[in-house]
Amino acid sequence: MMAMAVRAANACSALSRSPSPPSTSCQHRFRRFLCTRRKGNSCLGFSVYGAAPRRGNGAVALSCYGLRFCSTQGLLAIVMEELQEMRASRRTKARASGNRTELVSNKDLSEEKLEKRVLQKGMLLEFRKDSERILLAVAQRPDGKKNWMVSDQNGTVSSIKPQQVTYIIPGIEGFDHSEISDFIKKTESLLDPTLIEYAWEELRETNKAVTAEELAEIIYGATESLESYCAHLLLSKDEIYFSVLESKGYCPVYGPRPVQQVEELLFRKHAKEVAEKELEEFGQLIRSAKMMPSQSKPPKHFWIGEEKIRNRVEALEAYALDRCRNDEQKKMAGNILKSCGLQKASAAAMNLLIDIGYFPIHVNLDLMKLNIPTEYSEEILLAADEVLSLQPDPDKMIRKDLTFLKVYAIDVDEADELDDALSAERMQDGRIKVWIHVADPTRLLKPQSTIDREAMKRGTSVFLPTATYPMFPEKIAMEGMSLKQGHVCSVVSVSIILREDGSIAEYEVQNSIIRPTYMLTYESASELLLLNLEEESELKLLYQAATLRFQWRLQQGAIDTGTIEARVKVSNPDDPEPLINLYVEDQSASAMRLVSEMMILCGEAIASFGCSKNIPLPYRGHPQSSTSFSAFAHLPEGPARTSTYTKVLRAAELDFRKPIRHGLLGLSGYVQFTSPIRRYLDLLAHYQVKALLRGDSLPFSAGQLEGIASMTNVKVRIAKKLSSDSLRYWLLEFLRRQPKDRKYRALVLRFIKDRLAALLLLEIGVQASASVSIGVQIGDEVDIQVEESHPRADILTVKEV
Repeated sequence: MMAMAVRAANACSALSRSPSPPSTSCQHRFRRFLCTRRKGNSCLGFSVYGAAPRRGNGAVALSCYGLRFCSTQGLLAIVMEELQEMRASRRTKARASGNRTELVSNKDLSEEKLEKRVLQKGMLLEFRKDSERILLAVAQRPDGKKNWMVSDQNGTVSSIKPQQVTYIIPGIEGFDHSEISDFIKKTESLLDPTLIEYAWEELRETNKAVTAEELAEIIYGATESLESYCAHLLLSKDEIYFSVLESKGYCPVYGPRPVQQVEELLFRKHAKEVAEKELEEFGQLIRSAKMMPSQSKPPKHFWIGEEKIRNRVEALEAYALDRCRNDEQKKMAGNILKSCGLQKASAAAMNLLIDIGYFPIHVNLDLMKLNIPTEYSEEILLAADEVLSLQPDPDKMIRKDLTFLKVYAIDVDEADELDDALSAERMQDGRIKVWIHVADPTRLLKPQSTIDREAMKRGTSVFLPTATYPMFPEKIAMEGMSLKQGHVCSVVSVSIILREDGSIAEYEVQNSIIRPTYMLTYESASELLLLNLEEESELKLLYQAATLRFQWRLQQGAIDTGTIEARVKVSNPDDPEPLINLYVEDQSASAMRLVSEMMILCGEAIASFGCSKNIPLPYRGHPQSSTSFSAFAHLPEGPARTSTYTKVLRAAELDFRKPIRHGLLGLSGYVQFTSPIRRYLDLLAHYQVKALLRGDSLPFSAGQLEGIASMTNVKVRIAKKLSSDSLRYWLLEFLRRQPKDRKYRALVLRFIKDRLAALLLLEIGVQASASVSIGVQIGDEVDIQVEESHPRADILTVKEV
């Protein structure tokens, strides 16, 4: 503020050097405002002379352009007091006049002010080079009918259009463009933006419109080229006090804005300055956090503690997730990215949030973008507790006791809930009888109950390498629904007697209780089968039944889609270098074949049951491809043939009234039934089947099932893609950490173009592409090395070695 007073004093000195005395009352008032010594305030005095500065009695004396004052603080106080009095006066006048301020109309503008100026050689002019640059130049010669060749302050000669000219500086002829830089320096030394407010205070009272030259006469006491251009710059750059009324012949006319408008603009300017300052402070905070090592970065709660910081971080997060609530939040995020020198893109925002420690390095962006629910509300958890405390079972009296059976539950080792198990026995006539026991969550639930509606909304459990997000609250899924080794469990048992060829001879669906004997992983089940232990003859029977079924389905036109798949379990995923456990599974392995065939067998039996009872169910089918699968018989069995099959398969279909053919499985009907804890469509099938077994009316019509399935399948597709993308991310992260010289065996699945082949890395279970040597065929194995692996960008580059 002291600088403002000095600038005001400088302006007064400029007036004292005027070659001719001011001639208008406005000039006199302006000079009085700046220079008049107030009564009773002897610390301020002005004299026009060139004496050297003097010091005395602690006061400061300064000579500047002939201006001498004893105390800059005293000058500041007087200037600010005068300004405050003027502002108070204008507010009083504005209230008295109803806040109506009218500018001089365009019709009242004198022709002299709007006198058209004509470009001539040697004139100094200002022109707009582009949207961001305004330059000074000297007119050289006409270029065509309207354009002019000019030489600008940078020494560049170019042709400009008349509409590019923003101002012709008066009083200059034959100007040399080499002197432009000196002219600019003199201009900068004379410019004082605070003068524009003082001028507005004077001109507002009379609503007088002015040109740049007239304003120069008022504030500088001169209309020379330098002063006029300074006044033009003050007016053209001003966004608060003056507005353009008319512009002709490169001579704009300006008028003072109304008081209310000025105060509103000042308020906005102040708010903008405050916002810019806060943005800069936040930018410094961001840059500091980025520089810190990972273990020292501020924790997430730091960024959400203070409201101003939280709002900015939330804006960045919303921008990263394409979830901005409004344009203001989007603009805030964009400004932050710009201030950090980053591109305005969601990926840039996400990387910035990772760099400052707000998100962990391996944050699952898709999980947040897709808005997958990862927690349960208090209402749902309370409802689950209530159900568990009651433990209702409307089928208790009609359950068949099957606890005498040896029961095998086979699943991955990290499975949280088990919803199916298997039994088998050899009948006296030599045929095999198998039981597929399926968990019975409907004994605890009713359609449209609180927990059921939540499960419907989720549609499926979501399985990721880093976590599982179950369809039911974990407590009720584990304690009330899941099968447990050695415990009596309520289930729906589907018993099936197979013919010698593997087809279904008889089946029965009933409520029962079982006591699971073994909880086995696929690996341990495969080992037991390999050992061929006499005491585990039931497991061997199950495998024999699965083999019969597989061969029978192939004869019915089924397609073997067995391939190699990876499974990843990530410990401590929030760490920069979490532990990655990789499992590569061959789906044609004995235990996996056993389980998958029994699940398919159960689905066929339920479809037959539903058809015989005329029950609306979610019958799943798969249309036969227009391409004959015999065309692929020459391809090696396994992943190579499966990969080619999947390229021609058509999408699965659902019918809710009757079974439809499932060409891929080689079945005339099929219903998914074995995962009611994990898949909502399986739960719907349970509701329907259980109601029939009880003798109750069916809870859903075919139309209702179709409507629910339509909504649920959207969630299922999202969950599948999320799981697939997350798996690939961690496989690429696993590869990124491996030694660069490590070699991998890769199977050629197909050729994309020329020698560019799609490959399956057998030890990893991930696909990539690379050019292979001449002579390599589909089904062959080659050695490759990983050149690049970038999980976040989903980039995997390999080469044959």
